[in-house]
Amino acid sequence: MLKDNDLIYVMAVSCDQRLATTRGPMRADELARSAPRKGRQRLSAGPGSKGHRRYDWLLLDPGADEHLLLVRRSISKPTELAYYICHARHPVPLAELARVAGSRWAVEETFQFAKNETGLDHYQVRKYDAWYRHITLSMLAAAFLAVTAHAERVVTTKGGTSAPAKDLIPLSCNEIRRLWATLTRPDHPQAHADHWSDWRRRHQTGARRSHYQRQRIKHPRLPLPY
Repeated sequence: MLKDNDLIYVMAVSCDQRLATTRGPMRADELARSAPRKGRQRLSAGPGSKGHRRYDWLLLDPGADEHLLLVRRSISKPTELAYYICHARHPVPLAELARVAGSRWAVEETFQFAKNETGLDHYQVRKYDAWYRHITLSMLAAAFLAVTAHAERVVTTKGGTSAPAKDLIPLSCNEIRRLWATLTRPDHPQAHADHWSDWRRRHQTGARRSHYQRQRIKHPRLPLPY
């Protein structure tokens, strides 16, 4: 059986979570307010739909036990703070703790993707068998979209590999779903569907480029794809 000292974790907590300190129990927000203003690092919590999710991170050691307090501060709204309790058997870099703290978004985005694209929550059943069948088919459809999107990132040709056109973003799961619906109900020729898909992806490329340009204005040293 694992003991608490054997577990390695980064766990989100509320601002009123009390941590043991050399001065007695203190709330997480009190520890953050008493921390020095310097020492924060601007790090990525992982990639998102509009680039990397960057925050200002601060790691505090209350000093009474082996637990650490990780504080995340929004760049655009500095008053928005989030708190995490960290525990590890050996010292871990702050960048790794930030990455682990941000890994939960991948799970949440997967659920949101399945709800939006394959109707994961669009059921009106009361029995387990009916619910199980719906969830299984929904997850199968989501897996098909994810695998197809990954396979289409680079188009394989006879002479090697070629990347998509520079003015088009890669095929997304949403775009593949739309194309699949159009091609399986061919009201229009395939050339029309391809042209329509290219038009959408070209405009999405422009929107993403504009977003990266705004990021470059705020953070000139930040390396960006555009």
